[in-house]
Amino acid sequence: MIFYEPQSRDHALLPHDPFKQLIAPRPVGWISTMASNGDVNLAPYSFFNAFSGAPPLVGFSSEGYKDSATFAQETGEFVWNMATWDLREKMNATSAPLARGMSEFTHAGLATAPCQLVRAPRVADSPASLECKVTQVVRLNDMTGAATDRYLVLGQVIGVHLNEAYLRDGLMDITLMKPIARCGYQDYTVIDKVFAIKRPSGAGNQAAGG
Repeated sequence: MIFYEPQSRDHALLPHDPFKQLIAPRPVGWISTMASNGDVNLAPYSFFNAFSGAPPLVGFSSEGYKDSATFAQETGEFVWNMATWDLREKMNATSAPLARGMSEFTHAGLATAPCQLVRAPRVADSPASLECKVTQVVRLNDMTGAATDRYLVLGQVIGVHLNEAYLRDGLMDITLMKPIARCGYQDYTVIDKVFAIKRPSGAGNQAAGG
C-alpha cells in the first residue's frame, strides 16, 4: 500500500497526480451561461455534481475565475447540459481557450436551443438540460483558511428539459442516453450499463442512488 502526502508524492513513481482518477467517475459539468451584455459561453467542468434533492441544487467548481463562473455570478443564472457519448468530441471542443465573446457553440458546431426561465441557451442536441438560478458563489479556502483561486458556483434547478425519446415506462433510460463522466488524466467513461441494489429496510423507499 502506497502512502503519500499530496504535496510530496514520489514523481518518479506517480508522475501524474492520481487524485482526480480516484474521485471518479464524476458527471461532466457542461455549463452554458450568458453575460449581461449577451456574450454566450459553453464549457465542460471536471468538478460538478448534485448536492440536494429538495430543493434540487447542483454546482460546479471553477479553477480560476473563468467565464462560466463570471457570467453565472453576473447574471445569477446557468444551464447544465448532459454530455453524452455522441457529443463527446463536440464537448471536448468547447474546452478550447477561446477569447471572451467568441462562442463555443459556434466553435464546436453545436446548435443552441432557448431556455424557458433563464436567458442562457442550452445545447439543442443534449438529451437533458437543467436551468439554474445561482444560490451561492463560494471562494474555496485551504485548511489554513487561506483563500484559493477556486470558486464553487451553486444553483437551484428551476427548469428541466428532457428528450422524451429516452423515456421508458416513466423512467429516463440512462443507458440509452449514454452520459459520459470524467475520470483523471485524459480519461472519461460512458454509462451504458447499470445495476440495482435494494436498500436495507428503513433506509428509504427509493432505488439506490435515487
